[in-house]
Amino acid sequence: MKRLILILALLFPAIGLGAQTLRVDAPNLVAADEQFNVTFSVEGEHSVSSFEWNPGENFKLVWGPQKSTYSSTSIVNGKRSKSVTNSYTYVLMPLRAGTFSLPAAVATVQGKSVSSRSFSIEVVSGSASKPQSGSAQQGQGSRSSAAQGASVISSDDLYMRLIVNKNRAYVGEGITATLKLYQRVNIAGFEDANFPSFNGFWSQEQQAPSKIEFKRESVNGEIFDTAVIRSWNLIPQKAGTFTIDPAELVCLVNVRASSASSGSIFDSFFQDSYRQVRKRVSTQPVTLHISALPAGAPASFGGGVGRFDLKATLSRDSLKAHEAASLKVVISGNGNLPLLTAPKISFPPDFEVYDVKSSDSGRSRVFEYPFIPRSHGDFEIGPVEYSYFDLASGRYVTLNSGVLHMNVARSGEVESGGTPSAGQLVQNRRDVKDIGSDIRFISTKVPSLSGEGRFFVSSVLYKLLFLLMVAAAAVLWYLLRLRAERRADVVGSRNRAATKMARNRLALAGDFLRKDLSTAFYEELHKALLGFISDKFALDANDQSHDIIDGKLSDAGIPEGPRKEFIGLLDACEFARYAPASGHEEMNTHYERAVSVISVIDSSMKKNKPAAGAVLALLMFLLPFSSQAAVAYPDSLWTVGVKAYSEGNWEEAARAWSSIEAIGVTSPELCCNLGDAYFRQDRLADAILYYSRALKLDPSYGDARFNLEFARSLTQDKIDTVPEFFLKSWMRALCWCLPSDVWAGLSLGLLAATLALVLIFLLARSSAARKWGFFAGVLALILLIFSVSFAIWQRNDYMKADDAVVMRPVVSVKSAPSGFDTKDLFILHEGTVLELLDSVGDWSKVRLSDGREGWLKSDQIIII
Repeated sequence: MKRLILILALLFPAIGLGAQTLRVDAPNLVAADEQFNVTFSVEGEHSVSSFEWNPGENFKLVWGPQKSTYSSTSIVNGKRSKSVTNSYTYVLMPLRAGTFSLPAAVATVQGKSVSSRSFSIEVVSGSASKPQSGSAQQGQGSRSSAAQGASVISSDDLYMRLIVNKNRAYVGEGITATLKLYQRVNIAGFEDANFPSFNGFWSQEQQAPSKIEFKRESVNGEIFDTAVIRSWNLIPQKAGTFTIDPAELVCLVNVRASSASSGSIFDSFFQDSYRQVRKRVSTQPVTLHISALPAGAPASFGGGVGRFDLKATLSRDSLKAHEAASLKVVISGNGNLPLLTAPKISFPPDFEVYDVKSSDSGRSRVFEYPFIPRSHGDFEIGPVEYSYFDLASGRYVTLNSGVLHMNVARSGEVESGGTPSAGQLVQNRRDVKDIGSDIRFISTKVPSLSGEGRFFVSSVLYKLLFLLMVAAAAVLWYLLRLRAERRADVVGSRNRAATKMARNRLALAGDFLRKDLSTAFYEELHKALLGFISDKFALDANDQSHDIIDGKLSDAGIPEGPRKEFIGLLDACEFARYAPASGHEEMNTHYERAVSVISVIDSSMKKNKPAAGAVLALLMFLLPFSSQAAVAYPDSLWTVGVKAYSEGNWEEAARAWSSIEAIGVTSPELCCNLGDAYFRQDRLADAILYYSRALKLDPSYGDARFNLEFARSLTQDKIDTVPEFFLKSWMRALCWCLPSDVWAGLSLGLLAATLALVLIFLLARSSAARKWGFFAGVLALILLIFSVSFAIWQRNDYMKADDAVVMRPVVSVKSAPSGFDTKDLFILHEGTVLELLDSVGDWSKVRLSDGREGWLKSDQIIII
């Protein structure tokens, strides 16, 4: 066997290249009365020519050196190699107790010196371990002999101990327990081992040798052969005082038994024999005192006791939606690593997080969190916090990894049947292909713009008209008679219509002023002035000289100032018509002077002294025509937006239409077009917001409703709607057939019809006409009530700020208006429409269409 081992060793280059080594073999512990061997071995290809070693003054050389030589030759793959081992053995006897260093030996091989290492030997005053001899009597039974043999083995020569490195510890603090056997007998084997159960502790075997190896050890000045039977790492699981049960082991001991002597001097040599006896050894109970950890552990405490470091890394910090990644948290250090629980990590909403994987790597514990982001955007993970109890300082320490940043791009997946930009906003939505392939085109016709929140049904004009129509019905007969009389008076009719005709002509002149058409402006202004005077005084074309006009005004009691102003305006108009060179400012001045002088003359002729009120009323009606000439008009911005959209410049179109909105005016068509522009830019939430606003203004707007349904089908949240009462649904559908202003205008027409039918019912001479007037009046009254109700219903829906749209890619709805100690109830994505219920600070309480409620940050939504 030795030859085979040597041949195998020669296969390795480190040994087969002629390298000479000098090894020493000696015990590290001996007794003061014990002789022991020190052996030096020189290995290599060549023999030793000389060897020198001196044991020193602390040891007595009893015998030696005994030289032996061993050589071997091997042939591997045709290559021949030779190995020579020279051994030198010394027998020494200690001269005194203590720890002594022995010098190195020196050997000469091929003219070169090879030295061994110097080594130390501890000498104790006790006696050396030696096998026990027995004195069992011949003729006794085997059981009696075995028992008597075991009884002569003293517990001082064979015993077992359970050694712990500490008797007091905290819950979670590691304790090392070592089961050790001490013996000074001849042990042949072991059986019936019974180890402690360690109740109240988590235990893990550290050493469980299959072959027990003994080594010398000094115990209270005595030399024992000791061996580790088992070694455990114990971690207390709860506080209290615990007693570890004794461990038991049966040792098979060889005991010498002497036979009966015949008186011969050779009896002691030929008649001595050995037999095995069983000796049961056990440990003493060990008491451990376990203290509870101090109160006030942080929320991130994961059961760690010791000293640790934390490191958190992302496998990928930039990826696309629906791609997998993982967060790896490594906790390293000294302590109860196997019992550490995974840190609680706050992942962004809509991250699909899978089960945590844990593993041990050396003195580290690794936790891996696989996840898949389902939405695009920039996200923050963490920070990862982990707290442990530091034994050195006696307090809790919190480790913080800092915030981990991650960028998630759009996945780039496109649903079949949809446009690429729309498909990038939805993942695996089967219902997208069931809706139209695209949104409807924008409205190109310049809309009728009005101030935000202005409805005809709530205006003063509507209420005034309503009251006037009711009052008109009461005086209808009087008005009819008066109208008949006035129709007979042609001159009076012209006089009364003079102001109206002048206003219409001035309005047309104002339009020419806005377009900066000088000739047309002065022509229309001249017609307005002459027409006003001719109608007021019934003048023919031949009687419209300046002198006649001045005389007529003077006869009517018009002061000299307004007369001269009027004649001067006529001269200016005639001059400008044939010699046009006036600037825009001068035209605007003539226009305002004409408005003022006509108002003064009209009020003076009517003997209405507070003429300023008439002037103000006329200016309020006409001044918009002049003021619009100096500002940028919404219709031009509208045209710019339509052109940009048609050319595919979505951003420019949105910018132009947003400028119109910034002026303070809006319309359903404007909101719908803005939604289309945002939709083309993949700004789904903004598109849904403006489509919803368009429907707030006009629920009957079919394009806005179609586009809204199409856009909402691309959102990631599918929310079931709680059905409402069918009668309410029918009434709502009927209400949405027409806009609020149309319903309001219709109500005025129905009011007029109702009043007329009431008059017919009251004043008709025939019974058939009265009956027809009654039933038709009742029907008209019912339709009037419905039209007014629908107009007010739409107006109230618009004024309610109870709907909002989620604008962030992902938001988390919480159980309370706070970021601390709250639970995430559900996750929402951009474009989801919510109902607002309440607000507290910067938090809003919302409700989904399926009835679920929660709280989220107010800056994450925009009110429709």
